[in-house]
Amino acid sequence: MGYEVLRFDALDSTNAEARRRGEAGETGPLWIAAREQTAGRGRRGRAWRTGAGDLAATLLITTEKRAEAAQVSFVAALAVGDLVRAYAPPSLVAYKWPNDVLLAGGKVSGILIESGRAPTGGIWLAVGIGVNLVSQPTDVERPAAAIAAHLRSDQIAPPTAADALERLSHSFANWFDQWEAEGFAPIRDAWLAAAPGMGKPCVARLDKETVQGVAEGLDVDGVLLLRLPDGGLRRIAAGDVFFAGG
Repeated sequence: MGYEVLRFDALDSTNAEARRRGEAGETGPLWIAAREQTAGRGRRGRAWRTGAGDLAATLLITTEKRAEAAQVSFVAALAVGDLVRAYAPPSLVAYKWPNDVLLAGGKVSGILIESGRAPTGGIWLAVGIGVNLVSQPTDVERPAAAIAAHLRSDQIAPPTAADALERLSHSFANWFDQWEAEGFAPIRDAWLAAAPGMGKPCVARLDKETVQGVAEGLDVDGVLLLRLPDGGLRRIAAGDVFFAGG
């Protein structure tokens, strides 16, 4: 089942609100949703704008699995994928490392994970998720997409933000419980099953360098395995990956 939801008309950032609550001792699970964010954030310090009718929400949750907490980004991606497939043709939905969900080749969702030590033990996680339900930004580095533009023939409209969050919450809870009980392996398998970039040439843009190679797969901990031109294998733990055509 899903989790409790706390809704706001406007916030600086749903992730910021989750952080404040986590640092104050709240443990969740609790979704924090806002119709408007005045200072929404994405990965690597980028701004994230939420269009009218789109989804902006952050899940505050705790886990004892400190070393593996970064894997929750894959849990979030699978949950978003389930949401998008409920309204758009499943064949158009794909994953791209580290946590992009693509719809017809465009980015339909943003995921930002933040964490800190929980007073009760373990760590709290702020799992921020934005989904383009109705509209997508145009002034972005890579193509974006919205569910409204790719509806299945049996759907007449994209979900409301409230309906989308309800579906997302149930799916996330199912994947998260599986991750907690069985580890990363089933999450990794499900993600790889819809990750067409694996086995293809790409460019990895890191903090201090850019590396070219072939995306060979995910290691057992979620790190990207990049086969270099000289035949060496490099583990990429953080960065942006670009494939030909997007």
